[in-house]
Parts: sequence; structure tokens; C-alpha cells
Amino acid sequence: MKAEYDFSQARRGAVAVEQGKTRVTIRLDNDVLDWYRKQAQEHGGNYQTAINAALREQMTAQDGALERVLRRVIRKEMLV
Repeated sequence: MKAEYDFSQARRGAVAVEQGKTRVTIRLDNDVLDWYRKQAQEHGGNYQTAINAALREQMTAQDGALERVLRRVIRKEMLV
């Protein structure tokens, strides 16, 4: 460790992150986080990326869900 460090070129503020990504703080249950971390260790990759992929998959599955429900209800009502 150096006896002295030069911070003359340092800048205050947040650390830059990738474009299209936002740093957030969320609370996850310990067992959920442990499971994703274990999966990342066993199969490689990053647990945060895996959580993001799972959320994206859920988003995709939900696209059009309301429309499907409405169509089903309307069809049933038309049969009556």
C-alpha cells in the first residue's frame, strides 16, 4: 500500500454503468438469492444475469395475457 495517493484527478459521483442498465436496490428472499447464486456457481454465469433473464421471461409470458383472458370471457359470454 502506498503511503500517499493522488486524488487530484478524481471525480465525485456515481460509478458509470452500462447503457440500458439501472442500478436498483431490491429485497429478495434469502432462499431465492441462494438458489440463483448456487445455480451460477454450478453452471457458470452470473446470478444477477440469471435473475434478469427470469424476470424477462416472465414479462414475455405476460405479454398479451389480459387480451387472452378477455377473449376467453367474451367467448363464454357469447355462448350463453
